[in-house]
Amino acid sequence: MKNSSRGSVDPFIVMDVMEQARRLEASGVSIIRMEVGQPSTAAPNPALEKLTAQMQSDAMGYTVALGLPRLRQKIADLYKTRYGVSLNPDRVIVTSGSSGAFLLSFTSLFDSADRVGIGAPGYPSYRQILRALGCTPVDLQTGLENGLQPVPADLDGQNLDGLMVASPANPTGTMLGRRELEALIAACQAQDIAFISDEIYHGVEYDKKAVTALEITDDCYVINSFSKYHSMTGWRIGWMIVPEDHIRRVERLAQNMFICAPHASQIAALAALDCEAELEANVGVYRTNRSLMIAGLKQAGFDNIAPPDGAFYIYADIAKFSDNSLEFARSILTEAGVAVTPGLDFDPVRGHRTLRFSYARQTSDIEEGLRRLTDFMRKRGFIA
Repeated sequence: MKNSSRGSVDPFIVMDVMEQARRLEASGVSIIRMEVGQPSTAAPNPALEKLTAQMQSDAMGYTVALGLPRLRQKIADLYKTRYGVSLNPDRVIVTSGSSGAFLLSFTSLFDSADRVGIGAPGYPSYRQILRALGCTPVDLQTGLENGLQPVPADLDGQNLDGLMVASPANPTGTMLGRRELEALIAACQAQDIAFISDEIYHGVEYDKKAVTALEITDDCYVINSFSKYHSMTGWRIGWMIVPEDHIRRVERLAQNMFICAPHASQIAALAALDCEAELEANVGVYRTNRSLMIAGLKQAGFDNIAPPDGAFYIYADIAKFSDNSLEFARSILTEAGVAVTPGLDFDPVRGHRTLRFSYARQTSDIEEGLRRLTDFMRKRGFIA
């Protein structure tokens, strides 16, 4: 049977690492999971209770394509509370996770062969979804001096139709401050470049608060999700904010691509928005883990990093140990029992010499993982 060239995308390497780790665990090997950006906590208890109760009386059929009006209003209210931004709830599009929002954004904004800039290192699925849609992802090689985030000068000469930024970012956890975000948005507006802000890790912040692009402009797409801060990865529920004159075009796409986001997940999400105390306790665990990771990785020899401002990742340069991050990660998994992600997932050019460590698990796992990593590095002769 003939195949489409659109299906010829690279694998999502972290998912392959997850499968390797699962197989080892199934064979009885103890594995510490530092590869995947997934909270170890379940969805907030009130969300589970609300859904359990409603399932007794609700058939959970289709919702309208843009999402339950109550949920859209509550998300709009969140922007007023968290950022001081007054938002028309009609601009809120409830999606099947942030992945559904990426598809809707890219198909709404770009034609085949359009060029879309992505900060490298960056979330790999941006690149692969764009390729599958016939667009051209353009990796912008960011610098450590800029927190591995794009700056206006990176746009020069690229002839871009769009720019995708993430703050806090995956895999680095670094954030764009207000001035940096303003400068990027201004540069995009001057060059007629569509601006998309991935804000999926908002809420998971440490020493400073994340800035939403909506504090600066309405002429952008903003994407978020219940996966990270709300610990609802498998529920596949997210949202996006679009300019008012884009609502109907995105609605038409959503109707045809997805019909609607999962009804049950929308009900749970409604309740999850009222669970700040429980969710902030989770962030407290990440904050503890972050401190342990920064100190523990340095002790294990991984001292060339950009300290994370948010999310739950550390991106480390391993050039002095290896120039093959795939093989190095595989050795750490099989010899130390710690699953980590090769940097090639995030940066095809420089990722052969980097690893991403996730610290979203419980603190006892982080402590044990660091102990194993230190032992591995000592046995390899990389540290004394």
